[in-house]
Amino acid sequence: MFEIGIVDDFDAVLSLKGDFGAATRLHGHCYRVQVVLRSDGLDDDGVVYDVARLREHLRSILGRLHYQNLNELDEFRDTNPTVENVARHVHESMAAAVGGDVGHLRVTVWESPTAFASYWSE
Repeated sequence: MFEIGIVDDFDAVLSLKGDFGAATRLHGHCYRVQVVLRSDGLDDDGVVYDVARLREHLRSILGRLHYQNLNELDEFRDTNPTVENVARHVHESMAAAVGGDVGHLRVTVWESPTAFASYWSE
């Protein structure tokens, strides 16, 4: 089994709906995002996936979130922009960008140095 990964970040503000105490007020996070691809084998060039292309995909996805109010984006208009939902959104966007080229994709999003959520598919 082979595994590759990249890390990038973005800044955004949000407010949560529900029983989240102070987090129901507008607040911000400096999010850190890790994308991991896993595969049983390598392609003809000897890689799981081109890391430069993977980085381009992630930067494009995060660029749409950077310095935004997540509540105002279509992606989160009908759902709470929790760290779990951010991870799922980034995962779904990365899966569409990468296509069927890999067997396993995991996205982990940190909303702080000590709190994170992951979303993955196999």
